[in-house]
Amino acid sequence: MPVATPKQFEAMLDAAQKGGYAYPAINCSSLTTINAALKAFADQNSDGIIQFSTGAGQFASGLNHKNQVLGTIALAELTHRLAEQYNVLIALNTDHCRPHVAPDFLDPLIEETARRRARGENNLFQNHMLDASELPLAENMEISQKYLKTCVEHEIVLEVEAGVVVGEEEGAAGTEDTPEESLYTTPEDMMAVHESLADIGRFTFAATFGNVHGHYKPGAVKLRPEILKQGQEAVMTKYGADSEFDLVFHGGSGSTLEEIRETLGYGVIKMNVDTDTQYAFTRPIAHHMFQNYDGVLKVDDEIGNKKAYDPRAYLKAAEEGMAARIAEACDDLLATGKSIAGQV
Repeated sequence: MPVATPKQFEAMLDAAQKGGYAYPAINCSSLTTINAALKAFADQNSDGIIQFSTGAGQFASGLNHKNQVLGTIALAELTHRLAEQYNVLIALNTDHCRPHVAPDFLDPLIEETARRRARGENNLFQNHMLDASELPLAENMEISQKYLKTCVEHEIVLEVEAGVVVGEEEGAAGTEDTPEESLYTTPEDMMAVHESLADIGRFTFAATFGNVHGHYKPGAVKLRPEILKQGQEAVMTKYGADSEFDLVFHGGSGSTLEEIRETLGYGVIKMNVDTDTQYAFTRPIAHHMFQNYDGVLKVDDEIGNKKAYDPRAYLKAAEEGMAARIAEACDDLLATGKSIAGQV
């Protein structure tokens, strides 16, 4: 099945919100990592989201050029073709684009979708993320309004963020020195986001509740999922049930199952998973190299073992390892077995 259409993507969001589950959003940067995500979603009969960062685009375009736009377009087009082999819905997203980068990254990608639509083709992307959380909220919402209006013209859902997710992630603005109060989105912040954007069009919202990118020592940052509940209740009390946010959980790697499941009850319909899948991809490669040391290297003037140093040998293992971790995420988020492909 091809990548989801805009209407199918909206149906995915609606189904997750109604069904109390969320989609794993998997950061990919290569053919092999895309295949790992597609394999996992298909094996679990789960719809899902594949997303690309500016760094992934640079990597995909090649070391001589590091063209983030061209590389991202290539990854997206590759996913469109590969997804045709599967019977689940896949949506494409860009991850953590900061405001000063947006004119050189988001704008060309939106223009590429516009060109595709003019030819009667599906959107290149169904979802784009603008991470203006480094700005004061009023400025964040001003630029978010601008991009949401543009996205609505092309049936693209915009993902926005208020509050800061700390840690190591391409494009993310937070650091370990970020003030603690910035790690938690307040009900007042969530009200301001709704009032700024809801009348323009559909968006998803990464509200922060102590999230971290990467792994930290226990106790370094405390997750407070109840913040999501408080903000949702404040907005829905004033504006009604239809004002419920489609929330995004950033920094999902390393979270406990209890924390993940709690957020599903508060309107989380997408959780980003990157750090854990990176490790799951690399761990089998390390195992292969250690187990086949004399094969992957030409030691003491020997010739090695072509079957051991053929990249396919260890990349197949990497794909299997990453796919297994994504399948676990589908289970954790209660998305397994809930594909709506064929229904919309």
